[in-house]
Amino acid sequence: MRFRSRSLIVFIAVLLVSCALLVWAQETKTPVFRTKVDLVVLTFTVTDSKGRYVNGLKPGDFRILEDGIVEKISTFADGNKPAVQVNDDGTVRPLIGSAGDSKPGIDPRSDAFVGTNVFVLFDTSNFMYRGFVYAEDAIADFVRGLDRADSVAMYSFSRNLSRAAQLSRDRGEAIVGLRKVVAGDDTALYNALLLTLRDAAKVPGRKVVIVFSNGPDNASMVAPDDVRAVAEDEGIPIYVISTNEVNKDPISSSVFRRITTRTGGKAYWAKTWQKQVEAFESIREDLGNSYTVTYYPANNPNEGFRKISVEIVSDVGKKYRVRSRPGYRPRT
Repeated sequence: MRFRSRSLIVFIAVLLVSCALLVWAQETKTPVFRTKVDLVVLTFTVTDSKGRYVNGLKPGDFRILEDGIVEKISTFADGNKPAVQVNDDGTVRPLIGSAGDSKPGIDPRSDAFVGTNVFVLFDTSNFMYRGFVYAEDAIADFVRGLDRADSVAMYSFSRNLSRAAQLSRDRGEAIVGLRKVVAGDDTALYNALLLTLRDAAKVPGRKVVIVFSNGPDNASMVAPDDVRAVAEDEGIPIYVISTNEVNKDPISSSVFRRITTRTGGKAYWAKTWQKQVEAFESIREDLGNSYTVTYYPANNPNEGFRKISVEIVSDVGKKYRVRSRPGYRPRT
C-alpha cells in the first residue's frame, strides 16, 4: 500500500510538472492570430488624366498592398476577358477548372471568374409611380446590352424585397421578371440592399449591385452605413442611379455618394429617361473596363479594418488614377 501511494504521488508530480511546462510553452511561444481571411476579390478601374479608361495592363504592372504588406496576386482579369492564374514567377496560365489545379477558395469551375454577376435592385415604391414605365425600359435596355459573359439577377423592392429573376445569363428571363414587378408602397431601400448583398456574397467571382431608386428611405430597419460596411467587406461595388435631383434630397444624395465611393462604384442622378439610359451606359462601360484580382492575404495580426491600396509600378502609371474600395474587415 505504501509503494502504491508513493507511485501515485510520483505520477501526480510528473503530471503537474508536465502541465506547468505546457503552460510555459504556450505563454512563451509566438502568439497565433486566428483571424479567418478567405480569398479577397478586388475590382478596380484605371483611368488617365483625362478620365479615359486604361486597358491592357498586366498582373506585373500592379502591386497590391494590404496594410502596407505586398500581396501575391492569385488570379487576374482584364475587363470581361477570362481570368488567368498568376504563377509565383509572375507568368500566367489559364485558370484551370479542376479541383486539383485550384487553390482553396477559388471555385473549381473556370467560368466562375468570367464576366460579372450583376444584381439589379429596382425601386418599385410609391416614389416611383410617375416614371415607372420609363424606368423599366431603361433597365431592360441595360440588360440587353450586357456582355454575353455577364450574368444578371433582377430584384425589386418597396417595403419588402422580391427576387423577380434569379442570377442567369438568360437575358429574356431577367426582362420577363422585370416586366412582372408591381408598384408597392413604402420604401425600405437599405433593408433590400442588405438582402441583395447577402445573395451576391454567395456567388464566386466578380459581382456588382446596381440600385435604381428615387432615393428617400422611410421603412428600413438597418442603417445605410451598416449596409455599406457589408458591401465593403465582401468586395461588392455598389452603383446607384437616383431619379431624384441631387439637391432635392441632400441626405440621400450624401449617403449614395458615401456608399458608392467606399465600395468602388459610382452614383448618378438621372431624372429623365435619357439621363437614366446614359447612366446605365456608363455603368456598362465601367464593368467592361474594370480589372479584377484575387489574392490570399499574407499573415497579418490586424483583426480590424485592413487598408487596401493598388499601385501601378511603371513610371507612366504614376499619372494614372485607380478607383477601388479602400479596404475591408476580415471575418473572425
